[in-house]
Amino acid sequence: MKEKRQNKIKEIIEEKNIETQDELLSELIKAGFSTTQATISRDIREMKLTKVTDGEKKQKYTMVQSADTDVVKKYHQVLSAGVLNMDYADNVIVIRTVSGMAMAVAAALDNMNIQGFMGCIAGDDTIFCIARNKGFCEEIIADIKKVASDD
Repeated sequence: MKEKRQNKIKEIIEEKNIETQDELLSELIKAGFSTTQATISRDIREMKLTKVTDGEKKQKYTMVQSADTDVVKKYHQVLSAGVLNMDYADNVIVIRTVSGMAMAVAAALDNMNIQGFMGCIAGDDTIFCIARNKGFCEEIIADIKKVASDD
């Protein structure tokens, strides 16, 4: 039950801007989970959720990136070296890369815990990424650009 509840929490915070434990509890109850505030609090700690500011200057829960710093730095380097441009249609993001870099860029993206990002398929110089819905595409592209430009 705990694993199912925590998977549902992850799904909820990826789909909605949840600011409080009460909002999260309410969403879980709507989804058919019988739980308490104390349980939600433990889940938040165990899942290492944190709050970040969204585009409207409100707080929302998100997953903390658990990768170690050296790995994250390598992801930054791969994205910086490999990504040429990005665009989207509906919930599909198309990323063009330097020839031969698509697989490395896709592997970095798959391991980076970007909110709303579901996964991708790579060829030689093109990647198709799937977002949870169209609303996440611009945010995902902005996150990738930010990571690629960080030193």
